[in-house]
Amino acid sequence: MNQAKPKAAQQKRRMGVFERYLSVWVVMCIAAGTLVGNVWPEAATWLSKFTYAQISVPVAVLIWLMIYPMMLQIDFTSLKRVGEKKNGLIITTVTNWLVKPFTMYAIAWFFLNIVFSRWIPVDLAREYLAGAVLLGAAPCTAMVFVWSYLADGDPAYTLVQVAVNDLILLFAFAPIVMFLLGLSDIMVPYDTVILSVALFVVVPLVAGWISRVQLIRSRGIQWFEKSFLPALAPVTITALLATLVIIFIFQGQTIVANPLHILLIAIPLTIQTYLIFAVAYGWSWLWRLPHRIAAPAGFVGASNFFELSVAVAISLFGLSSGATLATVVGVLVEVPVMLSLVWIAKRSIGWIERRESPTASA
Repeated sequence: MNQAKPKAAQQKRRMGVFERYLSVWVVMCIAAGTLVGNVWPEAATWLSKFTYAQISVPVAVLIWLMIYPMMLQIDFTSLKRVGEKKNGLIITTVTNWLVKPFTMYAIAWFFLNIVFSRWIPVDLAREYLAGAVLLGAAPCTAMVFVWSYLADGDPAYTLVQVAVNDLILLFAFAPIVMFLLGLSDIMVPYDTVILSVALFVVVPLVAGWISRVQLIRSRGIQWFEKSFLPALAPVTITALLATLVIIFIFQGQTIVANPLHILLIAIPLTIQTYLIFAVAYGWSWLWRLPHRIAAPAGFVGASNFFELSVAVAISLFGLSSGATLATVVGVLVEVPVMLSLVWIAKRSIGWIERRESPTASA
């Protein structure tokens, strides 16, 4: 019996094929889009016809198909349990909103404008920085469930922190983005940022909440979680991959001219990811929180809501912009880096448990 349980748990802690090889699919989509963009440049011109108010209608539909299923997963009734794990939520909230956006800006600015200045022109560095800012201001809302699950995190705490995070996102994302972009003289109309938040956060969040309530009321929570949500998972990934192909049709010639830039963008994004995890996980260690709280506290800030970042980058700067390219690089590095953090979290369980206080409030 005792031997069977670990084996069963090990079998459960697996990602789906799409999620596990997401970086591989992203590379394939980059290659496909880049090939089309260079061999058939008229494709970008043809896709540009389907644009309204500077927003690509096909891409907007695909982004909705990415974001809406994620919003369905958020159970806002879990907010009633906020006080149960207040120390963990303090760490998560402070790290996500008072640390992460500003360290992302500082690290990306230093590398893109100083370290890599000989390889990246000033104007392009400014666009890449804008994409990094959009990633830094959008902590994870969906994939954190996967990372927390793989690392044996507390699912109830993960659910509460995501619900709290989404509510803060509604009000904090636009001001933080505007402030940080302004520091680099990247001027975008405030009403455009607000419209992007409304289209890609508020509307799908409200639609997801209403749909969740109605479906659970009519079919039950078991059907919703065991049948409906799993059926939507391929829709999200497929929409993401289709969006990437379209983006790189527009980015194709830029990539061929500057193939090194993808690597250069990835470096500060990767450093930022490990730093934020270290801040939240180390803080949890100092406060003697249990592993089941410490692990997801680190993941939600380290991971990014890249679907929202891509959507806002497209609406603010366009499909062919450096900002959009930078957010896509965030998608590329997400899975391998986060899987390495899952490994770190699981390897350090003993380290956390030796520090854990039996009387500490999570």
